[in-house]
Amino acid sequence: MHRLTMNTTRSALMHMLSGLLLMGLPTLVLAQTSASSGQGIYTCVDAKGRTLTADRPIAECVDREQKVLNPSGTVKAKLGPTLTAHERNELEAKERAQLEEQARLNEEKRRNKALLVRYPNKTVHDQERATALAQIDVVKQAALRRSEELTRQRAPLLEEMEFYKKDLSKAPITLRRQIEEVGQSLAIQQRFIADQDAELKRVNARFTEELHRLTQLWAQQAGTAAASKSR
Repeated sequence: MHRLTMNTTRSALMHMLSGLLLMGLPTLVLAQTSASSGQGIYTCVDAKGRTLTADRPIAECVDREQKVLNPSGTVKAKLGPTLTAHERNELEAKERAQLEEQARLNEEKRRNKALLVRYPNKTVHDQERATALAQIDVVKQAALRRSEELTRQRAPLLEEMEFYKKDLSKAPITLRRQIEEVGQSLAIQQRFIADQDAELKRVNARFTEELHRLTQLWAQQAGTAAASKSR
């Protein structure tokens, strides 16, 4: 009778232990799976204020941040909200604009540095302006001299043409051709002179714009040097 009671008790204990093991088995398997996969555990607070946990991204939290936890419970990573196509396009456009602005700033810094190297002071800048304008003026003066020469060549031809003013058809073909050729050459020189005048204005405006920028850069450079000396 005593042996029967002991057997019954032992059987009950074994049954209880088996039940406990079976209850803990899914948790153990999940922990082992998470640890072996290395993906971590996702957790978030949904729109209803509930804290949700899963072994993969949580569908109820696609519109909010999700945390990826290590098996120890520390934060491994953060998963941002899933964006719509429109939101993704806006984000990409914003990122492109930021990259373009940064590229513009970098290019501006490069140009400013090059300007300071080329023109360390106003005297150097003024000298280069004068040289550039003088070179254009030399070309313009040559065109003016050529234009004056053509005007002198045309004068006697026009005087000769006066004899035929009542009937220009009677003027010799050679004379008419000479007047036409000189007139075309004179027009070319006049257009060239106009181009040189425009180039003078353009170059002068460029140097004026550069000087305005350089004045600021020289002041900044002087301020930085003074600050360095005072330290």
